[in-house]
Amino acid sequence: MDGDDAVDPGTDDVTDPAAVEGRFLVTHADDDSAVLKDVETGQVHTLAGNPGVEERDAIEATVAPEPPMEVTWRVLEVRERRSLRVEASDEPPTAQERDLAAEGDVGDLTRRERAGDGEIHVLTVPPEGVEAAVEDVLDDEATLARAARLGVARVEVRSATAGDHGVVSVRYMP
Repeated sequence: MDGDDAVDPGTDDVTDPAAVEGRFLVTHADDDSAVLKDVETGQVHTLAGNPGVEERDAIEATVAPEPPMEVTWRVLEVRERRSLRVEASDEPPTAQERDLAAEGDVGDLTRRERAGDGEIHVLTVPPEGVEAAVEDVLDDEATLARAARLGVARVEVRSATAGDHGVVSVRYMP
């Protein structure tokens, strides 16, 4: 979903000197409020209302403190919004991903740019640790924050055992 869809923060002054522009992960959302995490700084912004976002959304927006006490925030402008998906795939890691894992030691993480947008992260893990590593990636808020920071909408996790090591590839894709 892009910035032209459901989110309408209103007509607040986007020139507020305390305003913060950034990419945010929505870590919590209900009818009355939402919590945004700045994916660059880690700063958390609790919103005084919900401007139409859902948990696991990534937004590029401008937020500002809500007067008079300035303990909560409000969204001044949303430039882009997308829902993030993180899913395990039945597909095995590619030959390139398996080769990257084989070149590394257990515990290594190798990053590569994808052809097009996004990145590929390859984790070399013990063979008996593949399933647990996949679950950790799927459940980790940092996976969502990284997807938001990279500007992608989908994270695909592939895994396999190859000889004396396991391979977990995390594909950040548009």
